[in-house]
Amino acid sequence: MTNTILIGIVIILVVGIFSQWLAWRIQWPSIVIMSIAGLLLGPVSGFFNPQEAMGDLYSPLISLAVAIVLFEGSSSLDIREIKGISKSVFRIVTFGAFLAWIGGALAAHFIAGLSLQISFIIGGLFVVTGPTVIIPLLRNAKLKPRIAAVLKWEGIIVDPFGPLLALFAYEVINVLTTETLHANYLLNFFTSAVIAIVFGYVIGFSVSIMVSKGMFPEYLKSPIILAFVLLCFTMAEVIMHETGMLAVTVMGLTLARTKRYVSSIGSISHFVENISVLLTSTIFILLTASLSRETIAEIFTWPIIGFVLIMLFIVRPLSIWISTIGTELTNKEKTLIGWIAPRGIVALTVSGYFAEILLRDGHEDAALLTTLTFALVFITVCAHGFSLGPLGKKLGLANDAPPGVLIVGSSSFSVALADYLRKLKIPVLISDTSYGRLQAAIKEDIPIHHGQILAEHTQYEVDLTPYETILAMTGDNAFNALVGQSYVPEFGYNNTFALPSYDQRNVNKDKNPVSVRAHLLFRKDAVFTELNRKINTGYSIQALDVKEKNKIKKDNIPEDVIPLFIKKDDDTIQFITLRRKLVLDEGDKLIVLTKGD
Repeated sequence: MTNTILIGIVIILVVGIFSQWLAWRIQWPSIVIMSIAGLLLGPVSGFFNPQEAMGDLYSPLISLAVAIVLFEGSSSLDIREIKGISKSVFRIVTFGAFLAWIGGALAAHFIAGLSLQISFIIGGLFVVTGPTVIIPLLRNAKLKPRIAAVLKWEGIIVDPFGPLLALFAYEVINVLTTETLHANYLLNFFTSAVIAIVFGYVIGFSVSIMVSKGMFPEYLKSPIILAFVLLCFTMAEVIMHETGMLAVTVMGLTLARTKRYVSSIGSISHFVENISVLLTSTIFILLTASLSRETIAEIFTWPIIGFVLIMLFIVRPLSIWISTIGTELTNKEKTLIGWIAPRGIVALTVSGYFAEILLRDGHEDAALLTTLTFALVFITVCAHGFSLGPLGKKLGLANDAPPGVLIVGSSSFSVALADYLRKLKIPVLISDTSYGRLQAAIKEDIPIHHGQILAEHTQYEVDLTPYETILAMTGDNAFNALVGQSYVPEFGYNNTFALPSYDQRNVNKDKNPVSVRAHLLFRKDAVFTELNRKINTGYSIQALDVKEKNKIKKDNIPEDVIPLFIKKDDDTIQFITLRRKLVLDEGDKLIVLTKGD
């Protein structure tokens, strides 16, 4: 039995991460792949039922994982993200959430056939979207920062309040239907919620103080903060169920605010984000694999389908359009936000909790809650996952151009390279701290950023969404390396390159290991000064057509011809590095720097 559980857990972990990778490869929403994988492992094949196998550990482990994911999302928030749209965000997470609660409750009662009491409980829960579903969708959709910030903030802020609204409705119903309970019962609810907020703030502020005073060694910083997250969640849960998510959200928001002043706190972000990716994929598969075949079959009934359609096409759009009247959002932005509201892990886990206690209280129709919730989760995840990108592009709110290139450092060569990329219809941006050096780019109408690319505020001033590759091409090797190191998390290891400022022919290979050579552009003698000299003395960037598949040895290329990148037949580009071999397929173009026009 133990081995069966062990094998099942390992398979779920592996399948979860593989689902993320497969979604990236085929450009599908990762949540959709994970949902399908969970259904195949659980109700379809009957291979493994996590809830039965893990027993009493199942719910606590899911809850702790959700707490970590929610903390990661809230700690990544920065108020500068919503500069100019703060009014819209405030309206959506307050008045908009209230309208969604009332609309969802009425739909559950009149369409799905639930009693009015249970409808108001489940209506409160269904206001959530949450970071576990919205953030993976935003990664794939490449929305513009303004609209992405609204969806991200809504998901993270409303996520803990959905369960609290459901819990509040449950407590009110208990007071109204049970003679032995009175108004003080509700007072306990509000007191517990306030205590959870205080817990989150005090622990978050205390952690920031301890980090700023250097009380934790660097290698223990992330694990210790993670331990505080779990402690904060558990303390709040002990006081009142479902307040733990509120506590860790407040803790994350507190740390997000202080990390602007305590820079070392920001170093934990990637650690927690990596754990969050693992947990998100694992939890979603655990939840879907735990569903029964009967639950899946119940989805395909008209009351369930009708409820989901009302939530998709009436409740969500109306709550957004009404709540954002007179705000900064355009009609196109309201349309996109009014459509996108995928439900996820929190809705699934909390609905199971309420189904259990409501059935215990004698509400027989509560047996429908799990089916209703999974139907809404699966249909919204699929509908919104596949439509977010195309709809965003249709409305002009997402990047629909080929992957662009961000060039750090303005020089004769970088301007010539940017101009050639622009002629290939590839978005390009040149960033430099010197306005004088940027004059050549300005003269050629090349988009520029005047400022320090490493400054923290740059990500809030410059839309980096169109760019998937970064080239550090200043005359300072140390600065180029720092730019690459800083932007690897955003652009990826394989899309971060640097131009050396000294000749690599005289450098011992041991000093430049394979991993470094993979990031150094072009060839050993193609350095900053030499490339600029060639551009200033009549060299130009040209394309050589490839008639058939060919593997070219760099040593056979003439010295006055420097390969720069390959333009593939599918309009993508591959930059040449000291490590990358020149393998050309039929239809490719080899872009080189050579003499003449």
